[in-house]
Amino acid sequence: MVNQWVLKILLLPLAILYGIGVAIRNGFYAVGLLRGVSFSIPVISIGNLTVGGTGKTPHTEYLMRLLHEYLPIAVVSRGYKRETMGYLEVNPAHDASQVGDEPLQYKRKFPHIPVAVAESRSFAIPQLLRNHPPTRVILLDDGFQHLEVQPGLNILLTEYNRLYIHDWLLPVGRLREWRGGARRADMIIVTKCPDTLSQEEMNTITTAVRKREDQQIFFSRYRYGNPYRMYRPIERIALRPELDILLVVAIAGTEYLMEYVSGLTENIRLLSYQDHHPFAESDIEEIEKHYRLMDESRERIILTTEKDAMRLDHHRELLMRLNLPIFILPVAVQFIGDRPDAFDEAIKAWLLNFKI
Repeated sequence: MVNQWVLKILLLPLAILYGIGVAIRNGFYAVGLLRGVSFSIPVISIGNLTVGGTGKTPHTEYLMRLLHEYLPIAVVSRGYKRETMGYLEVNPAHDASQVGDEPLQYKRKFPHIPVAVAESRSFAIPQLLRNHPPTRVILLDDGFQHLEVQPGLNILLTEYNRLYIHDWLLPVGRLREWRGGARRADMIIVTKCPDTLSQEEMNTITTAVRKREDQQIFFSRYRYGNPYRMYRPIERIALRPELDILLVVAIAGTEYLMEYVSGLTENIRLLSYQDHHPFAESDIEEIEKHYRLMDESRERIILTTEKDAMRLDHHRELLMRLNLPIFILPVAVQFIGDRPDAFDEAIKAWLLNFKI
């Protein structure tokens, strides 16, 4: 613990320099030297102040489910860690290395919704609208720091166990900009909340995270479904105490997931990689080795997340040949509080009142 604090003190000058650079850039936008592009259709940004782990992907999917039956929507993302460049529309046959794991996950779950990736969102949105004229709402994935687009609605996510108000700038902490950046948010969602969260604690957190009087604060938690087998989605399994699990993850913030899985089964082996890790054949060999070392006399599976499955799929032929029992754990967002439907109502009300 002492060594961690010493390291943080040594890194503090770098964090301050980083923060000054971000503040200068944001200041240019604030005074009008740089201008964000606005659009004549609703643009909803979903993002965070920190690097990963706040639940951006499940919350984006929540909005896709909420809106797609009523309005033609589309999603624009950077396509983090993809190996391609420029504007590219995602199709289900793409590989995660081409478009990024999150955009590919969106497209495979919602094949009828246009999903595009590009380094420049301000370029991507007009291109997408030209290609898909019926589009009436754009969801901007991870758009909070990308000020080149001025969204109509800015949604900021912050994790319950790592509220942005208790964090610090990179590389000391996980913040990508100063905490004051939260003032740009129209809505703040406190994510990954425990089931035991009381209304009193919600009120305390609301007071702490709110930066403007007109900001709306919501609280959400994850709800996991029964895992389904990779390449055999009809085959499902229930997590239970007698099941041995090799948990393979390459995501930020695994604590919430580990707490859930460990609450249902007794024997878990964790094989963890860096967030967005591009799985290589050597990783598949490592996964197989760890699986073979598990007790053969017991029922055993390999469990992974939906996002990790997008990158594991790069080795589809190898995985199918090895016939490893890889199961994917589905997750969905559930809003909580005295009015769980308040978020849905707020989104619909904003869309109804949207003005150019």
